[in-house]
Amino acid sequence: MVEPARGLALAAGGGEVESALYEVRREIYPRAVHGWFAGWRWALVWLTQIVYYGLPWLSWNDRQAVLLDLAARKFYLFGHVFWPQDVIYLTVLLIIAGLALFLFTAVAGRLWCGYACPQTVYTEIFMWIERVVEGDRTARMRLDQAPWSARKLALKSAKHGAWIAFALWTGFTFVGYFTPIKTLAAEVAAMGLGPWETFWFLFYGFATYGNAGWMREQVCVYMCPYARFQGAMFDPDTLVITYDARRGEPRGARGRAVDPKAAGLGQCVDCRICVQVCPTGIDIRHGLQYECIGCAACVDACDRVMDRMGYPRGLIRYSTENAVAGRYPEARILSRVARPRVLVYGAVLLAATGALATMLALRVPLKVDVIRDRGILVRETGEGLLENVYRLQIMNTEERAHRYRLSVSGLAGAQIVAKQPLEAPPASTVAVPVALRVDPAGLAPGSHEIVFHVEDLERASVAAHEKSRFYVK
Repeated sequence: MVEPARGLALAAGGGEVESALYEVRREIYPRAVHGWFAGWRWALVWLTQIVYYGLPWLSWNDRQAVLLDLAARKFYLFGHVFWPQDVIYLTVLLIIAGLALFLFTAVAGRLWCGYACPQTVYTEIFMWIERVVEGDRTARMRLDQAPWSARKLALKSAKHGAWIAFALWTGFTFVGYFTPIKTLAAEVAAMGLGPWETFWFLFYGFATYGNAGWMREQVCVYMCPYARFQGAMFDPDTLVITYDARRGEPRGARGRAVDPKAAGLGQCVDCRICVQVCPTGIDIRHGLQYECIGCAACVDACDRVMDRMGYPRGLIRYSTENAVAGRYPEARILSRVARPRVLVYGAVLLAATGALATMLALRVPLKVDVIRDRGILVRETGEGLLENVYRLQIMNTEERAHRYRLSVSGLAGAQIVAKQPLEAPPASTVAVPVALRVDPAGLAPGSHEIVFHVEDLERASVAAHEKSRFYVK
């Protein structure tokens, strides 16, 4: 929660008035909550972290299954090897991720923020560590307000020590996606990390510690741009966390035996537990706010209060603006999912996913670049033939050796002077010098288009065809 810092400004009449210039953060002490949505949130925490921390240790073809080897400019993804020339696949993947975000947001609000965003996931882990060491909300508040003592110093040191250890483990795993993690572990044990590895190890660890341990909701509220433009993807039929004011107001405290209707009260008992469990410190009863990350902690908390009071659940729930306003019954919410915006997002997402799958299925594990010798445009051999010299860059993107046949078309009678067959080791690039000789008889001076054909000797479907020019003087 925040409070405005005050400044002075001149009023129209010449006097001074007090105005808010910025907001100063107050410490938020989220209360632990249990329930259906909390269970889903922790399931996503476990799933994402098992994938993140476990993937670098998985082996594939006697190497790390996922490795972004920047030094060698090779990117290993299970059975595939990608090169910088394959950036189109990354582009399509990012487009798919963006479309998926738009689709999920249009259907059910900030699902990504509430359940799978790294900021949410690591904040959840760090708050769990904090609760284990310092206790729940009330105990943490009392500890922070108490004067420094040996006990307080020990608890704070233990908490930050655990945070730092976890953050460094996270930084180590991050670097392990770029340097083989087993090699990295040996370097860490021998204190032999390189400069860039040391930088990113400490930087990513420090970022995790700072964002999840100290900044927390400030990242979501002030730094993340998604909070600012999410409203553009909402419509009155988007499922969001809502407070049913018609059912809950007027709010007020009462005993379990009190009939709220007889007392002129709604079903909200004004316990403020929904505020206490909120990781961003907002009061959902004030309506949808951009600070809400859609974690549904307030839903779980309110349902438990409703159970204790003997009231129906759902005072705070996932619903839509139209349903809460009574424009259609709650039972029709799911039928409103298939609306034009969602269908368009879904169709485009399906098309992009299909395009990526097709591109990967049809991907040819061979790339060829033809580079002319710029030192000599054309020369005459002792036999009276005209010769042009080229260098073929042959890229074998598969993790097994290949042998290729080289041929050329476009010039009748052209002779290829090169070692055949061409051989390329697994996942490598080889440079092959090639001379092309032609009898000048009947050839007009100038340049002539030719095509180099590189074909796999075992699989005819693996072939590359590159155009070039042959110069005649």
